Amino acid sequence: MIRHICMFSLKEENKAASAAEFLRRGEELGRHPTIRGAQVVGKTQGAPNANYDVALIFDFDSLEELNAYQVSPEHVAFGQFVGEIRLDRACIDYEV
Repeated sequence: MIRHICMFSLKEENKAASAAEFLRRGEELGRHPTIRGAQVVGKTQGAPNANYDVALIFDFDSLEELNAYQVSPEHVAFGQFVGEIRLDRACIDYEV
C-alpha cells in the first residue's frame, strides 16, 4: 500500500474560511474510487504557527493507483482550488 501525505500552509487572507472549504472539498475528494483510506485534517488550534494548516492523508493499493488519481479530473480541480489558497506545500509518498 502507498500512503500519500500532502500538507499545505494557507494564505492569511480568509484563512479560516479557506481551511473549512479545504476540509469540505478534501472529504469529497477522499471518496475517489482509487483511494482506500482517507483522512483530511486541519491544524489543532494553539499548535505552533510554523505547522502546516491542513493536510490530506490518502492510502492507495499501488503506485499505479496513486498515479491514476493524480491525473483524475477530481484531483486536477482540487489542485486548482488549492493553488488559489495556499502559500506552501509539502508532500511524501511511501510504502506502508
